[in-house]
Amino acid sequence: MDISEVFPEECLAHIISYTSPRDACRSALVSRNFQLAADSDAVWKGFLPPNYAEIISSAPASSSSELADLSKKELYFHHCNNPILINDGIMSFALEKHGGKKCYMIGARSLYIVWGDAPSYWTWKSVPDES
Repeated sequence: MDISEVFPEECLAHIISYTSPRDACRSALVSRNFQLAADSDAVWKGFLPPNYAEIISSAPASSSSELADLSKKELYFHHCNNPILINDGIMSFALEKHGGKKCYMIGARSLYIVWGDAPSYWTWKSVPDES
């Protein structure tokens, strides 16, 4: 008896949603029914941060409009592989691929540096843009 034929796709998706992104991808290889369940938005919405819509809305308009058309699984892997600039470009946001943890990178000029305005303690050095 094939368990994927006993349970409806919604039940399989609910079960898979309690696993990790890695396990969801692995379970998609079991059978066609598991693949449909594992690729569903119901599963991948649970792997995205609860405030993912808010994070995307703080990105530049061009990138947030591109992200609106992606499935939740595509959105998850897009955030893993393509950090987006947020907060007027002073921070970037990405997801850690295996566990879905949020990763923020803060630009150095956004940090408060003690005596940062005193040249005897701190100076900013420019690096030429090589791109």
